[in-house]
Amino acid sequence: MSQLIQAVLNSDEKTDLRQFASEVHNQPERYLLRNDILSVFDTFCEKYEKTPAFQLSSRLQKLIYYTQEILVEDENLYLIIRPKIASEEAYRLDPRELVYEQIQIDELLDLRDRFVGHYHPQEGDILEIDFRPFYDYSPVIRDPKNIGRGVQYLNRYLSSKMFEGPQQWLFSLFSFLKLHSYNGTQLLINQRIQSPEHLSECVKQAISLVGGLPPEQPYPEFRFNFQELGFEPGWGNTAARVLETLEMLDELIDSPDDQVLEAFISRIPMIFKIVLVSIHGYFGQEGVLGRPDTGGQVVYVLDQAKSLEKQLQEDLQFAGLDTLEVQPKLIILSRLIPNSEGTLCNQRLEKVHATDNVWILRVPFRELNPKYTQNWISRFEIWPYLETYAIDAERELLAEFRGLPDLIVGNYTDGNLVAFLLSRRLGVTQCNVAHALEKSKYLFSNLYWQDLEEQYHFSMQFTADLIAMNAANFIVTSTYQEIAGRPDTIGQYESYRSFTMPDLYHVVYGAELFSPKFNVVPPGVNESVYFPFTRHQERTPGDIDRLEELLFTLEDPEHVFGHLDNPGKPPLFSMARLDRIKNLTGLAECFGQHPQLQDHYNLILVAGKLRTSDSVDHEEINEIERLYRIIDQYNLHGKIRWLGVRFPKQDSGEIYRVVADHKGIFVQPALFEAFGLTVLEAMISGLPTFATRFGGPLEIIRDGIDGFYINPTHNEEIATKLLEFAKECATNPDYWQQISEQAIERVYTTYTWKIHTSRLLSLAKIYGFWNYTSREKREDMLRYIETIFYLLYKPMAKKLLAKHMDS
Repeated sequence: MSQLIQAVLNSDEKTDLRQFASEVHNQPERYLLRNDILSVFDTFCEKYEKTPAFQLSSRLQKLIYYTQEILVEDENLYLIIRPKIASEEAYRLDPRELVYEQIQIDELLDLRDRFVGHYHPQEGDILEIDFRPFYDYSPVIRDPKNIGRGVQYLNRYLSSKMFEGPQQWLFSLFSFLKLHSYNGTQLLINQRIQSPEHLSECVKQAISLVGGLPPEQPYPEFRFNFQELGFEPGWGNTAARVLETLEMLDELIDSPDDQVLEAFISRIPMIFKIVLVSIHGYFGQEGVLGRPDTGGQVVYVLDQAKSLEKQLQEDLQFAGLDTLEVQPKLIILSRLIPNSEGTLCNQRLEKVHATDNVWILRVPFRELNPKYTQNWISRFEIWPYLETYAIDAERELLAEFRGLPDLIVGNYTDGNLVAFLLSRRLGVTQCNVAHALEKSKYLFSNLYWQDLEEQYHFSMQFTADLIAMNAANFIVTSTYQEIAGRPDTIGQYESYRSFTMPDLYHVVYGAELFSPKFNVVPPGVNESVYFPFTRHQERTPGDIDRLEELLFTLEDPEHVFGHLDNPGKPPLFSMARLDRIKNLTGLAECFGQHPQLQDHYNLILVAGKLRTSDSVDHEEINEIERLYRIIDQYNLHGKIRWLGVRFPKQDSGEIYRVVADHKGIFVQPALFEAFGLTVLEAMISGLPTFATRFGGPLEIIRDGIDGFYINPTHNEEIATKLLEFAKECATNPDYWQQISEQAIERVYTTYTWKIHTSRLLSLAKIYGFWNYTSREKREDMLRYIETIFYLLYKPMAKKLLAKHMDS
């Protein structure tokens, strides 16, 4: 932001700016990120003996605070400044002459290419990807604080359009209402209502009819009189419910209002069949958690599917469709793995427990190379199989549903890409859930993609992300920061707005953060599995005893490493996959570096496998080896228990409660966490929870009230926070209980699946209506996306497939 730089140059702090620039030039790194910049500023202030007031409120401090990156090239500094959320500007600063100029995005991307030695202007221009023009057709949110509230904005936009052009929008609404049917049975309105104007008249007649009936009179008792006026089932199950829905429509026709629009569209019975797409890893109900690429996403999708079915059943009952024996059906589309390692992932169809009509449908990858397609395939290697998978899955889905689904929800990059391919072919509303965007998790992953390609294949992943996020009708995120970050942190989706893949392409504009397609809808937890440790009547004594022994004393070299010299110490507990991002080895290292922690706690980890020979995941193997090294280096024998156990879901809930029985704490030390289901699980169980400040836990936890933030990159800070908590518990016996109770309350009031699924279905209906009224305006973007898919993604996928075939 030029005002920030100019303010420094117009003051007596310009000398300070030159001195700070000198400190930057003295750094060994030529590319500094925010933490590096703040560290250099602290060094500068110390060296030049700056006052505390200068460090906290000077003009230079303000400029430094908003600077996200500094690149050093020759004598110049390039400052990437983020003056506010979802806004970024870049400047070239000559600290010798104290002059600056703003540079455009194409110059910045060229600069980053030069930084890694991949700038070749003599060979011609590089491909530029720019989605900005395609968003000119759609409404755009103006205020950053409303990012993630897309549906509210869209409702206001639609109602204003209805008010400005009532005839056109009434026709659209009339046409939309005529669309709906179930298995050949017409819903809502029939051919007796012949025009939008006629609809308005008939609605008033129907209101008069139903208004004279007893409120609780069941719909079947006045169905035929209702039909004579042109109305079919779907308005409600009682006279009162039907009247309420008709009055909404009447008000919408006469005086459009955004809240009435949302309430009315949300009542339309238009969703009966849903596909939830989750491709990678082992997708199953038992014995899969903790396997490679298999964790929170599986829990999320299964719980979401169960809750969606309940919500659909409730909605259809209120709509009066239970008398027609309308039954919703949900299919979780995943991958069939022939060599399923003792799981059920080799079964084509599996009923989801405790549901009426929810199924896991597993479709295999085409058997191009049995060495790969017969076995689990890493999420980083999955890309060559997704297009043909979508083609095969389409056939299977149409057979299972006996028709089209009404909504397709993708999960993670691979599932979102398949959701796009299916949605495009079937013409069905598409919803995306990212769970995690790898670009944010792996530092400089786009800039050094060529060095990482052999291991991670980010070229395909980031291209697939661009395709899916722009193609989706709407996107569900768990937190606001997932979209647009925080004042001092760039959001996951924000990182896709502009970036370079040197020698491959430049993304000039890859994501429209202000699009109303973004909606924050946090998930919940399965309350039948995860509930407070104080609900003793719902717990099974035998399970408690068995898990107590496993956690603290059982000698089982096959599944447990380590014994505890003093099992009575409170457990410092964590449970996650053993991969670099989850950072359990970092937590073990912190524990080892601080003997005071060892005096207060035992470290108990539930994490993956114990032996490298049992794993085929390179990251897991590296983390296993590192954990053993840390245990030996800091002599943690007698102070740590490492369980290489995959727990059934019921056991995973009870484990949190057993740890809470022992007045333990839960630590989630991930280097980055998109949301943090384990954080919710621990909190609802009553465990005081310490979680990473990088990602979703920042919005789950209120620091110091119902949990605590930690910086997983600073072991000293982690140890200090954990020790402060232990000391407070020692001096105040009620403190542990206070945090525990507030954690439980936080989850129950904010993070339940009931809240999530009712919101998701409302979104699906409203975006379905928006998609219907504006579908012709999306075709140009979809054609552009197809061009990227066929000319960029597909050749890269073919190249990886050829490599698989040769190995």
